[in-house]
Amino acid sequence: MAKKLFGTDGVRGVANEKVTPELAFSLGQTAGAKLFPGSKVLIGRDTRRSGPMLGAALAAGFCSAGVNVDAIGVAPTGAISHLTRTEGYALGLVISASHNPAPDNGIKFLGADGRKVSDDFERELEAALDGPYEPRPTGADVGFLNQPTGLVEKYMAYLETLVPERLDGIMLLVDGSHGAAFELGPEIFRRLGAKVSVTGTSPDGMNINLACGATHPATIQDGVLGGPYALAIAFDGDADRAVFCDGQGRLINGDRAMAIWAKHWQPEPAVVVGTVMSNGGFAKYLTDKGMYLERADVGDKYVAAAMERLNAKVGGEQSGHIIFSERGPTGDGLITALEVLRVLKREGKSATELYDEFENWPQLLVNVQVARKDGWETNPTVQSSLRDAEAQVSGRGRVNVRASGTQPMLRVMVEADDASLRDAVSHAIVSSLLDELGGTIYSRVDLTHALGD
Repeated sequence: MAKKLFGTDGVRGVANEKVTPELAFSLGQTAGAKLFPGSKVLIGRDTRRSGPMLGAALAAGFCSAGVNVDAIGVAPTGAISHLTRTEGYALGLVISASHNPAPDNGIKFLGADGRKVSDDFERELEAALDGPYEPRPTGADVGFLNQPTGLVEKYMAYLETLVPERLDGIMLLVDGSHGAAFELGPEIFRRLGAKVSVTGTSPDGMNINLACGATHPATIQDGVLGGPYALAIAFDGDADRAVFCDGQGRLINGDRAMAIWAKHWQPEPAVVVGTVMSNGGFAKYLTDKGMYLERADVGDKYVAAAMERLNAKVGGEQSGHIIFSERGPTGDGLITALEVLRVLKREGKSATELYDEFENWPQLLVNVQVARKDGWETNPTVQSSLRDAEAQVSGRGRVNVRASGTQPMLRVMVEADDASLRDAVSHAIVSSLLDELGGTIYSRVDLTHALGD
């Protein structure tokens, strides 16, 4: 059964329009009713203006179901995941729309193990939202809302243990995206001895992700030039991802970050989990080094599932969502940054010296905005064009077309060992979609040296 409310990463939309306080209350109450009375949940958020409003409503919903709530304010998704699984919480909740603009917001659920909840859990929650909730607890059975101190420091203390080599002498540029890691990101690097310059660390509730952060890496790419930086780091709004650039301003996306990490720790990561968007040059590089790439569907919950099945040490997406299985079950941008920095420190090299390990294949992503996504998979003309495209790139590249989980879009990715072949094939597919389904081209992104997923 298809989900109506939840997308690939929780519930997301314009705050107070789609993601309303009423919805937040209902989600809290309905999820709380699934838990044992007296259970406790943890809630954190990013820096959006709508976050406290939605957080208050979500907490009220849980309390009305007899569930105790610890609300810790602004905290990265990785912190909520870590604390949920180490401090005995039944659920962790993150109020964030990740990389989306400030007017948007969202709610995502993490299980007691710190993982994103399953699709089945989300379907059950959706199905129960419209049902009555009776009887309600009263008196001492009503849940209690607490705002504990010290939990974030426990998370920071854990992060400090991940780099025993320390980072003394390393110079960094850090972009906090005016988001959840605007304080904790620079702070952890300084604690470990790095010298840190910052940008994107003055949130006002409406500037999160605005011309900064992981989805706007040009900020660090420009900022790193002219400075003696070993690495520049950009987080997204909830800091579950990080992207990097070297001292020359060259982007280091998730594929390249995993390649740097996997080569250093070889032979342990015999398999690296990527997604259907992972670059063919990355896959070839791993093969040449005696490893291999396993592709999962886009979405870090699917990457995590494949990693568990294969006992993989690392997996992730081009966008910078990377999971290190020995550190935790979800993407954590601060951990990703620390793992990359640890490799630099252990090898005594800058990111510039490690950048040229492989060449990406030419890769293009075209986002086609359509009136409705249903039907493209069965349209005979569209399917014929896809078969023709796959035949043209056979042995020389890949084609992937998928529907967005959060927007009315079809995403067309074409990769080939030759840019002209890539462009011709993508043009044919997009033309077929527009002719058959209508719509417009929303964006065309050359992913060869950019972000995907």
